[in-house]
Amino acid sequence: MAKRLMPKMINVEPYWSKGKAGTLIIVAVTVFYGCNPLLVMADVYFNPAALEIQGDGQAVDLAGVLSQGKQLPGTYLVDIYLNDSFIESRRINFRLFNERLIPELDLVQLKKMGVKVDAFLELKNMPLDAPLMNLGQYIPAASSEFDFSQQRLNISIPQAALNNQIRGQITPSEWDQGVTSGFINYSFRGGNTDNKGGDSAHSQFISLRSGANWGAWRFRNYSTYINATETDSQWNTINTYAERDIHAIRGRLTLGESFTSSTLFDSLPFLGGQLTSDESMLPESQRGFAPVVRGIARSNAQVTIHQNGYIIYQTYVAPGKFEITDLFPTSSSGDLELTITEADGTKQHSVLPYSAVPIMVREKSWRYALAAGQYHSTTVNALKTNFSQGSLVYGLLNDTTIYSGFQLADNYQALVFGVGRGLGEWGSVSLDATGARAMTGDDGNKKGQSYRAQYAKEVKASGTSMTLAGYRYTSSDFYDFSEVNEPADWSIYYKKQRRWQLQVNQSLGRWGNMYISSYQQKYWHRDGFDHSVSAGYNLNAAGVNYGLSYAYNQQPYGGHSERQLAVNVQIPLNIGGRNNWTTFNLNNNSHGDSSQQFGIGGTTLENDSLSYNVQQSYANRYNGASGNLSANYKSRYANLNGGYSYNDQLAQLHYGIDGAIVGHPYGITYAQPLGDTMALVKARGAGDVRVQNGTNILTDARGYAVVPYVTPYAKNRIALDTQTMAENLDMDTNVRTVIPTKGALVLADYKTFLGSRVLMTFTYQGSPVPFGAQAILLMADGEEGSRSIVGNDGQAYFSGVPQNGQVHVSWGDKANYQCSAPYGLPELDVEVAVRMVEVQCL
Repeated sequence: MAKRLMPKMINVEPYWSKGKAGTLIIVAVTVFYGCNPLLVMADVYFNPAALEIQGDGQAVDLAGVLSQGKQLPGTYLVDIYLNDSFIESRRINFRLFNERLIPELDLVQLKKMGVKVDAFLELKNMPLDAPLMNLGQYIPAASSEFDFSQQRLNISIPQAALNNQIRGQITPSEWDQGVTSGFINYSFRGGNTDNKGGDSAHSQFISLRSGANWGAWRFRNYSTYINATETDSQWNTINTYAERDIHAIRGRLTLGESFTSSTLFDSLPFLGGQLTSDESMLPESQRGFAPVVRGIARSNAQVTIHQNGYIIYQTYVAPGKFEITDLFPTSSSGDLELTITEADGTKQHSVLPYSAVPIMVREKSWRYALAAGQYHSTTVNALKTNFSQGSLVYGLLNDTTIYSGFQLADNYQALVFGVGRGLGEWGSVSLDATGARAMTGDDGNKKGQSYRAQYAKEVKASGTSMTLAGYRYTSSDFYDFSEVNEPADWSIYYKKQRRWQLQVNQSLGRWGNMYISSYQQKYWHRDGFDHSVSAGYNLNAAGVNYGLSYAYNQQPYGGHSERQLAVNVQIPLNIGGRNNWTTFNLNNNSHGDSSQQFGIGGTTLENDSLSYNVQQSYANRYNGASGNLSANYKSRYANLNGGYSYNDQLAQLHYGIDGAIVGHPYGITYAQPLGDTMALVKARGAGDVRVQNGTNILTDARGYAVVPYVTPYAKNRIALDTQTMAENLDMDTNVRTVIPTKGALVLADYKTFLGSRVLMTFTYQGSPVPFGAQAILLMADGEEGSRSIVGNDGQAYFSGVPQNGQVHVSWGDKANYQCSAPYGLPELDVEVAVRMVEVQCL
């Protein structure tokens, strides 16, 4: 709802001296009741003659103000609900019919709601903009009810009169492609290490996600830069591509450097074109996934994550267990390689499987993917092979899904068939087989088969979720596409034989929750295997958090292994009413290393925008005593982070910044780190207004802000905090609903009114305008401005009033119950809280 600004101070002395103090009190009371319908829920009788102070005989009907359901007709901003499902917020004109406010709707609005307009003869032959007063007259059993206290319009239409739509479905005609724009989404991490032995090291990592939007097209580039003491500086372009959605087939077209679909085959980097179905366009589909990366650090460590040969993430962590929840994978599959570089230079390596759940789609649903281009790997000496790849998934009856796919190239061919089956309360499973033929040069043709089984089970009653996947390769002659096109000695000696991976999450209710993730890979003709396990238990009791974590890593190709165990306790502290805590961590590994950490952390500043952590540690070996200080500040323009750590051998300083620069038709806006789909707040002149859709998101001096994360193909509520608006500002509504397409920068446009706070006194034909009348300011462009309800003595309060304009007042439908007049605010030498203006209404 629009902001209602009340005067800070009104000088009542001149009015008191004129015997009008009682009038001001009545105005305050009547305006208060007129603007707060929640207080008039029951029928109340009030003698209107008591308000006819001048005795002019003008009829004053208070029934519309003092009785629920009998408010004055006019235009109201309402939330529209169809059969108890929210549709949108918009202004609707209401007329009085049988002592009830009835909305004026038209055919365009009914079609948007999904009404079968063509099924009703009277509606079919009506003009699109013809107002409809009584829905029941045209659609049997249809009705509407206006809840004035909630500003909610409830519309009831029988299901038979509506199109057969899935609950929550939004038609493509409502999707917004957004405004033409360009952006740079940047992330920088740096670190300097000073060794007391005289050596020093440094490293910097930059990630740039840049893009431009033009109509339905999305142009994207993802590049990284790394500079370290032990390596040469280098820029890497991970991908550059253009894409757009194709609504008619619920698909997405991608051209350029990208990654193939991972539904049936491992995702491959390629240069070419791809057409895939996009599940995010469906109302009840799963919308994307990014894995949570967990680990345990023995010291102040650097964490690096690779996928498909690229460094996609780098950060610094304190000793103890850590979780990375803001990861952007480069593709929808491809195992994640985690490297933890400790303060003493030692490294921990582990593989985190990133795979799909059983392949299942709804009955009569399709999933498709078709790609063609050139293999585009970063591996040295990789072949630039031209290939094509396709997959098709279709849902049959009885919770059964069938699927098939192919890969074709001069040196490789593969074909896969599979079936998925829903098992009811036993979960779901999919089984498939792949046959492949590879031409490996001197070795001739190699033929082999692989089999894959995937299982998933979720029990909401017990809070259990589990995914299990197993792979079996019948012989060492089975090659996948990347092995053939990335010749290397290891592919000869380390041919995959079998692999399995497991992920389980279990809620224990008030006893906490536990998780386990495990991966193991066995090779043909080689002893040993790759193996990693991550497990943990968390409990919150009386506000205290307890955690137990375990990690096991078997180094690749039968190398050494390491086990780590961590215990942590977090106790909340009430410091200044803020979210603060103290922590204790204990870490041990299988090599006899142990460390203990004690720390204090929390959040502070307005909206908890600054988070901090101070930690003191002691280790039984190598580093001895050590300390760590880190902080993260989320500003309106960027996120800043930094920290300092030390031990007996070295001192380390790390720092970073994450943010974005967005160019749009209205200028340049600086923003917090962006997601895939964004919203641009446009509230001209409304500077420093807080946006409720995130922490520390405020409009700039011109009234613009970027909401960095919104959901594509869904209704997103973008709201402004009216408590942070300036006193000279008003707007028609502080809420907008946007439905963006994927990758769009969609506009949330707010109509603002800048000006003074004014108490206007209206007279009509020599008498004050009746109590309860509606007064509306008219802007220079003809649009409506602020609204108010006239109180006693013809007075109404407005905010956001421009220096000059026009005002319209109505207290009924008849011509002699309405009037309009121009106004002009007087120039004042001193600033006053509220201006007083008399308006002669004609």
